[in-house]
Amino acid sequence: MKGLSVLFACALLLAGCSVLGDDSGKKHLFWKVSDSNSSIYLLGSLHFADSSFYPLDSVIENAFDRSEELAVEIDLSDDSISQQMSLMSEQYGFFHDGRSLDSVIPASVSLSLDSLCLAWKLPLGSFARYKPIPAGMTVTAVGIMRLGYDPKLGIDVHFFKRARDAGKNIISLETVEEQVYALTGDDDSFSLGIFYLKTILRENPSLDSATRGMMRAWKTGDDSLFCVNMNLDTAQLSPADSLLKKEINDRIYYSRNRKMAESIADFLAKDRNVFVVVGAAHMVGNHENVIDILRHKGFTVEQL
Repeated sequence: MKGLSVLFACALLLAGCSVLGDDSGKKHLFWKVSDSNSSIYLLGSLHFADSSFYPLDSVIENAFDRSEELAVEIDLSDDSISQQMSLMSEQYGFFHDGRSLDSVIPASVSLSLDSLCLAWKLPLGSFARYKPIPAGMTVTAVGIMRLGYDPKLGIDVHFFKRARDAGKNIISLETVEEQVYALTGDDDSFSLGIFYLKTILRENPSLDSATRGMMRAWKTGDDSLFCVNMNLDTAQLSPADSLLKKEINDRIYYSRNRKMAESIADFLAKDRNVFVVVGAAHMVGNHENVIDILRHKGFTVEQL
């Protein structure tokens, strides 16, 4: 199993929701956001990718070269931040009191998880120490890795390396505490986590096609296709589950999107020359995504 700091990033790609020929007219999941006298660039990242994504289009790389700073969700290229993320993820994402995942989830969910382990040739009990939300995120992470996508080739990792090599300042848009809380929570009853894990397991048969669809959408700059593949689950929910779905989406996406948009607005107000890279789901989700929030604030937004 990968560490939680890796799987958290991966899960943001898919929690809700061959090399292409040259085409100089195509768009990307890449935007220029401007006020009256300054502009910054926003790139929707894939936290897992493969070699077919590289080299990135020159319109993206040249914009990075012109920028003075890189802004990301969390600067995991900083060893101290990465260590803090690992420690807090272990502290809040796993059981330390003798309980196990099986002891807090319904038997039907446990059976589904065991069936998945057998299908994927993972040892039974692989998720025993995980709390429900991190267990669901790990299912997503493992599923994506099984398709051959690698976190070391993620778009954000590419720009971490480029920024370090160029000596550019790297800005974290979130603190470690904020991100770990958003992705583990403090729900002692585990009702939210159980709902999340059930949803992930229910959606799992569509994981391969949805992942490939999002990869294709990223390469073609098709934000609508990306969004469609984020939202394949059409299950009818009870009123109680509808509230849980709203809460999980607000925790993982909407509240964080609002904070990211505020930071971007602040960069523009201070005329900072920043290249922003955050998970593509934050940019193109179908409710309160970062791009729409910035448009509503009155900024000029152009997809490149």
